[in-house]
Amino acid sequence: MKIDGGTTAWMLVSAALVLLMTPGLAFFYGGMTRAKSVLNMMMMSFVSIVVVTVLWVLYGHSLTFDPAGDGEGFVQKVIGGLDHLGLTGLIDTAYEGLLKETSDNMPNLVYSMFQMTFAIITVALISGAIADRAKFGAWVVFAGVWATVVYFPVAHWVWGGGWLATMGIEDFAGGTVVHINAGAAALALALVLGRRTGWRKEPMRPHNLTLVLLGAALLWFGWFGFNAGSELAVDSTTALAFINTQIATAVAVGGWLIVEKLRDGHATSLGAASGAVAGLVAITPACGFVDPWAAALIGLLAGVACAYAVGLKYRLGFDDSLDVVGVHLVGGVIGAVALGFLANYPFLPQQGKGLFFGGGLGQLGLQVLGPVAVGLYSFVMSWIIGKIIDRTMGFRIGAEQEIAGIDITQHAETGYDLGTVHASGVAALSGSVAGSTAGAPAGTPSAGANGEKTTSKKVEA
Repeated sequence: MKIDGGTTAWMLVSAALVLLMTPGLAFFYGGMTRAKSVLNMMMMSFVSIVVVTVLWVLYGHSLTFDPAGDGEGFVQKVIGGLDHLGLTGLIDTAYEGLLKETSDNMPNLVYSMFQMTFAIITVALISGAIADRAKFGAWVVFAGVWATVVYFPVAHWVWGGGWLATMGIEDFAGGTVVHINAGAAALALALVLGRRTGWRKEPMRPHNLTLVLLGAALLWFGWFGFNAGSELAVDSTTALAFINTQIATAVAVGGWLIVEKLRDGHATSLGAASGAVAGLVAITPACGFVDPWAAALIGLLAGVACAYAVGLKYRLGFDDSLDVVGVHLVGGVIGAVALGFLANYPFLPQQGKGLFFGGGLGQLGLQVLGPVAVGLYSFVMSWIIGKIIDRTMGFRIGAEQEIAGIDITQHAETGYDLGTVHASGVAALSGSVAGSTAGAPAGTPSAGANGEKTTSKKVEA
């Protein structure tokens, strides 16, 4: 087996960066929920790592990337084969690329690990739409079934030689496979579970914006592996994807904050974090296919459009708790369709270039077909899976449990032991007051807890 050391090292780093994005998402989502839901929200991301890792090793890689024989029939275009169950046949073999045109460059297990991290975060993304109200056990079941029935087939369609790949759809790093897929599933689950108790009647603001910013920072950092790593090599396209990721994200933040300032009179930290994610989502399918100026344009479109799109849930009446639809579905569609206009990768065939670069309407049509096909399939299948779970084991917790807090009712824990903190503060204050008066003569005035004049006798009482 011949491997390239530089490429292998970069892909190992990229896999680690993408894996880091899921804990980053846990912080991002956790901070956006109410304090009584923070642990449950973060646990939904962490358990996604566990479930998807096991399934990926058992059969996920095989269903996604095994060509299912040498034929070009219907089965091969829809789902992969079973030759790599348990990662069989991947040890001591080198990744050769989808069309086997690239030289041996990295071990197949490195490639498998990299792709596994994409499957993990796609599942975790969906959880943001059902914050505060989903049974933890039901979520675990949904994560496993959805990865099997939806993610693995869709990834095969686009990246595993399936029907969308053979038609020529362009998706550099996962605009359709990850973001449109997760966004459509999030919409379906939001409809299946219904609105949170008290939605639009009581405040449901983020409880910890510092966690949100930390999560956004980790996502931004990890996304360089997500996008630039998707070149699966170290070359000029890797550099293009890397810098386009930064450009689009920065411009998207600016676009979102400008909308907030003009619409609401102030720019917020939540807006900055959300704008960053919107830009990262939108540039994902395009990062290795467009010029830097086009990346800036995509980022601006995403920042402005998503800032408005997150308000659609109030007009349409669905409770997408943490704006998965408004950011990931809308942002993913913007990036995928923008490729139909702006694709200008030097090595693309002329028919694969965007409309603005002489590519004609063919590629634009494909860039519309991809999001529609993936979005519809994901929505319908996610709704069916969600309904089956809801009718059998129940997907939503009871109203009393929701009001009490999903952390305590589902996990018997709370994210913040504020009672202990309060008691410790009172004890420390009492000890400080007692110590300051211990050596004073009886009747000497001293400062009470609120600064009022008192005496040592009153303190002792």
